[in-house]
Amino acid sequence: MGAARLELVQGTGPDAPARRIPAASSDPTPTRVRVIDGALHCIARQGVAGTTLDDVARAARCSRATVYRAFPGGKDAVLRAVVDTEVSRFFSALAVRMGEAVDIEDVLVAGMSEAATEVSGHAALGQVLRHEPELVLPWLAFGRLDEVLAATCAFTTPFLGRFLDTAESKRVAEWATRIVVSYLACPATGVDLTDPAHVRQLVRQFVLPGIRALSSRPGARRPAAGVSSVARVDPAFAAHPIETTKGDVS
Repeated sequence: MGAARLELVQGTGPDAPARRIPAASSDPTPTRVRVIDGALHCIARQGVAGTTLDDVARAARCSRATVYRAFPGGKDAVLRAVVDTEVSRFFSALAVRMGEAVDIEDVLVAGMSEAATEVSGHAALGQVLRHEPELVLPWLAFGRLDEVLAATCAFTTPFLGRFLDTAESKRVAEWATRIVVSYLACPATGVDLTDPAHVRQLVRQFVLPGIRALSSRPGARRPAAGVSSVARVDPAFAAHPIETTKGDVS
């Protein structure tokens, strides 16, 4: 996975799920799909370093030679295809959930909870994070995080743009992404981003007030009806605020 790059087509939006930039011989075929799924199964069980092409071939129910024919670059090519495929699946899942939202609060709740669910429930990624974190952590800090933020924001901004202007959409997309990355990297007691109710509470307490502040600046576009109508804090949430510690939300 460490050799793979995050490559997304820019400008994807509510009606266009994330698409991959096709690499050489990247047409999906039954053999390639079996090899990718087999590699995911092996990585979930024994990690990247512990997975060999023979392991992948057995999991895919084909020969080592068949794997090489489908992926001439060998293990590195298989790993790049795995990352590419899983990124596409991730953004496709986000597109479905965010596309169903009817206001800004629902867009944020759907996107953040779905992202957390996809990441935390990914068996292969979980195995790598536990035993080979050096393959993933560079993407959560410093320059590589900027790449993740840019790709995620490029995808989610159009969904937010249904309710906010472009500049606000980009900023809110980055806020939401940073919140998800922060809580997944350093879980906080009492906050479960896979639970839409927890995410809704977080959005109402921290994100929507920020959106209202942005929208109140001189010259800012008046927010769509969805912002003002959902920005109210439910008394049930107000009575039980999120338990946070200093630095939980930046």
